[in-house]
Amino acid sequence: MSNAAISFPFLGDWSICPPNSFTLFGHTFYWYGVIIACGFLLAVTYCYHRCEREFGITQNDLTDILLFGVPLGIIGARIYYIVFFGNYNTLADMVKIWEGGLAIYGGIIAAVITILVVCKVKKISPLAVLDVVCFGFLIGQSIGRWGNFMNREAFGYATDIFCRMGLTLDGETVYVHPTFLYESLWNALGFLALHIFSKKVQRKFDGQYFLMYIAWYGLGRVWIEGLRTDSLYIAGTAIRVSQALAGVTFLAAVTALILILRSGRCTPDKLFVNKAAARREAAEAAAEPETPVSDADGAPVEDDTVNDR
Repeated sequence: MSNAAISFPFLGDWSICPPNSFTLFGHTFYWYGVIIACGFLLAVTYCYHRCEREFGITQNDLTDILLFGVPLGIIGARIYYIVFFGNYNTLADMVKIWEGGLAIYGGIIAAVITILVVCKVKKISPLAVLDVVCFGFLIGQSIGRWGNFMNREAFGYATDIFCRMGLTLDGETVYVHPTFLYESLWNALGFLALHIFSKKVQRKFDGQYFLMYIAWYGLGRVWIEGLRTDSLYIAGTAIRVSQALAGVTFLAAVTALILILRSGRCTPDKLFVNKAAARREAAEAAAEPETPVSDADGAPVEDDTVNDR
């Protein structure tokens, strides 16, 4: 299906057949990778803008996390896909991520583990970091799904729903659920909702936004994964790996949110951003020189208490 013409009947009688790669300066670039890179850059720009003032995470600390988290996240996404798909015969085939084959849950798991380790080394709050990077996850996932569009992958079962996508190859057209589009829009809506919420409502505890992200994404993935035809299954079963994981993480995140918010132990002074601000103020106060004592005429008065016998 990689060369199929794409159409959306509800948008009119037209179709497009975009290439999945292009050549520049003698090198071949795949749109899948280019689109993911664009999503990453936008996500980083957004997170840099908000990380320090609202979450207490400096841009330098966030950069250090990204330097480890991004490559390890990609590796994790690929390993997850290989483990549950397992249709590769050579190592060379396993590393061809530009041809597709990344599982977002593998990337998230690897990224979270990396954040926990780096934050422990740098002595910063991993939950505060997760609160800011979850915005980046939503941006990256929303944009990155369009790489699936270019590859004609991650679509669903045949359907006659009004927003169906047509794939035409050798004169034959099949209409399917555009599940890549569903997930892209779901993540975009989640980002917009979480952004507005974060601007209107003060966080109660570190990790709150991340749990909200997990709940939102899990809920959408449970529904969307059930429509896909290329799901990864647990070996020897009819259980979709990502659908099961999405359901578990959704329930876990909602339960954690309710229990923590009802615990009555969420106070502003426990937020990492406020702790970081308090430490900065204490350090600045300690660094300020003492004001010399002066008499009524403004002349400095020597402290002769050491000579007082």
